[in-house]
Amino acid sequence: MTVAVRFDEVQVGTELPARSFPVTRATLVQYAGASGDFNPIHWNEKFALEVGLPDVIAHGMFTMAEAVRVVTDWVGDPAAVVEYGVRFTKPVVVPNDGVGATIEVAAKVAALLEDNRVRVDIVATSAGQKVLGMARAVVRLS
Repeated sequence: MTVAVRFDEVQVGTELPARSFPVTRATLVQYAGASGDFNPIHWNEKFALEVGLPDVIAHGMFTMAEAVRVVTDWVGDPAAVVEYGVRFTKPVVVPNDGVGATIEVAAKVAALLEDNRVRVDIVATSAGQKVLGMARAVVRLS
């Protein structure tokens, strides 16, 4: 793939297009199958409640992956992301109500770095609460 964004076209403060990602119990079961993470807190409401969670919660790595999609969609090439890290601050609670949850993601260029790289800061929320902290990606642009 080709990087669609040029380094000389961005500046600190450039906002990436925001996205919303729906999450249902079915999504979590599909992710469990793909990732091999079948921890029952991600699909079994009774178990999740027994261990003190408010309900079934999304996989942390799933939440992290959905959040970085804002960056990969913007840049046009997932391989352009050369660093990515987050801190998990709150779980994404996924009720079994037919609607599920939504992860809202916004991002903006926070720093211009050497070698045509930029740091993008990401904000991910669900149900009005920040679910990722210190979410940052470093992207190499053309």
